[in-house]
Amino acid sequence: MLKTKAMTQRVVYFTREPVPGLLADIVERDWEVEVVGSIEEVRRAMRVGTPVGALVDLSSVLDLYEARALEDCLAQPDVSWVAMASAAQLDDPTARRLVREYCFDYVTLPAANARILDTVGHACGMVSLGESTRVDTAVGEGKLVGNSDAMLALFDRIGNVAAIDAPVFIAGESGTGKELTAAAIHARSSRRHAPFVVINCGSISPDLLQAELFGYERSAFDSANRRRIGRIESANGGTLFLDGIGDLPYESQASLLRFMQESMIDVDVRIMCATHVDMDAAIEAGRFRADLYYRVCVSRIDVPPLRTRGNDIELLALDALDRHRKDARRRLSGFSPDAIAAMRRYAWPGNVRELINRVQRAVVMSEGRAISAADLDLSAYAAAAPLTLAYAREAAERQALELALLRHRGRPGDAARELSISRATLYRLLAEHGMRYADECLAHG
Repeated sequence: MLKTKAMTQRVVYFTREPVPGLLADIVERDWEVEVVGSIEEVRRAMRVGTPVGALVDLSSVLDLYEARALEDCLAQPDVSWVAMASAAQLDDPTARRLVREYCFDYVTLPAANARILDTVGHACGMVSLGESTRVDTAVGEGKLVGNSDAMLALFDRIGNVAAIDAPVFIAGESGTGKELTAAAIHARSSRRHAPFVVINCGSISPDLLQAELFGYERSAFDSANRRRIGRIESANGGTLFLDGIGDLPYESQASLLRFMQESMIDVDVRIMCATHVDMDAAIEAGRFRADLYYRVCVSRIDVPPLRTRGNDIELLALDALDRHRKDARRRLSGFSPDAIAAMRRYAWPGNVRELINRVQRAVVMSEGRAISAADLDLSAYAAAAPLTLAYAREAAERQALELALLRHRGRPGDAARELSISRATLYRLLAEHGMRYADECLAHG
């Protein structure tokens, strides 16, 4: 590891073929830099202590077998990743997805060392200011994705709640991502290196739930280990997430309340809960204890339903398509205009979970190059077929512009490169379609 005198910023540099002269220039910046050459070394560097910034040379490390493992490293919270890649490599769907979803910024190689380091410095500065470097919060196998006002407000709320250690109550309809929200809070909190333990209150019978929470003594025939610890103890130092707490049996509610009031077990655990149940109605009907609710609902977060999230529906659909594209029988280009129209009109009672399931099924069933409303089983919600070829072309062009800008968060240069057109052409097309992105793009320059 190369260490500087000041050691003001810790940066991990993942490469197998260092860019000539870059390490010397990094040292001149008075950064503490650790050069690693494998996924395992990246993980070890992350365990030693969270770096402020990280630089990955995709041109030297990425192959299809490492992409999944690299994705887990890039998903590390509170680390600003900057990618270096050749122009040809950025045409690869896997590389593009990793950069788009997990990196603060990227540099196209070849590039001057000063350009690379200025980008890394900017990324580190954003972390130091406490600002989020991504609008999606990556958590394990899933993630919260969105650019809508509702989701941006949720991300802000997650950051605020993560900074304190009080119990959190997460409300929202089924399928909105309540567990992902809890995991995102844990991942951004001071407890992030300790366990995140989940228990589904509605899937365990009342007579077993008590043992699951608090543990039990084994009989002599069960095991040499006479005592089985409960989920509360296994979460010591971390977070216990009680999913479906609105379905917690009444007798178990008393035990949980006693644990929270009297510290029956000597553990340090943050409690987070979630439910789709109307708790006011449950309390009024006598199904849930009001005193327990007030204990677990010190901080409350409401996860928005999908129908209120506008263009996030398309972002989520594209994300699901990227994840399940390998299951398709033919190469899929995206969603047809009637599929986009249908997804916008549908109310999504099952929320994000339903959207992902419909896209996953459509990937397998689709017979065309693009997923249609029929593939999604949403034909009843599709717009009427275009009356002319010119109308169809116009609709397809507008869709391509919208999705490119959504994928690149309104950055005109990146959107134009994806569409293989110049910026000037992009601005002209936006103006012709009367799209709201036009002014924003001109502001970007």
